[in-house]
Amino acid sequence: MINKVYVLRKQLKMTQEYLAKQVGVTRQTIISIEQGKYTASLPLALKIAKVFKKNVDDVFILEDND
Repeated sequence: MINKVYVLRKQLKMTQEYLAKQVGVTRQTIISIEQGKYTASLPLALKIAKVFKKNVDDVFILEDND
């Protein structure tokens, strides 16, 4: 799975800390998601998408080989 969390966050000039607080996780979790080391759970993915005012499939993309 790939995601656009980093790109969307930068477009909105949002810090990792701010995003983390908005969705109820640590900054380290946001870092791991952005680096592709951690796949967000569905509830977390929905919260992140809501902060960005996007559909979840606009933020998280399932690759064919996943």
